[in-house]
Amino acid sequence: MSKSEFEELVGEVLVSLPQEFQEKLDNVVVTVEDWPTLVQITKLRIPHGVTLFGLYEGIPKTQRTNYHFVPPDRITIFQKPIEWFRRDLESIKAQVRQTVLHEIGHYFGLSEEKLTKTGGLF
Repeated sequence: MSKSEFEELVGEVLVSLPQEFQEKLDNVVVTVEDWPTLVQITKLRIPHGVTLFGLYEGIPKTQRTNYHFVPPDRITIFQKPIEWFRRDLESIKAQVRQTVLHEIGHYFGLSEEKLTKTGGLF
């Protein structure tokens, strides 16, 4: 799958968000990269053998005060790990949706434990 086709899948998830969530996304950019960087993996202390499909970097909306004139928070979706583990188009689409919603959950202040326990944002 080309990068632009993958980015389109991510965009479809974003435009499918309920309006009340779309309106609350502020000062955050969603990007697609092939793989996580060594810096990202090291910073998160990702153990060997664990795969990262997405990453939220920033200050969760629930913890922001005087959050003006700062660079945007960043949600990165990693294309190659998703394609590696989800071989067919429908599985890739489902994983992209789950990953985007998971990272948006972090943006809204939900912990890894809560997102895992509830199965995601929606």
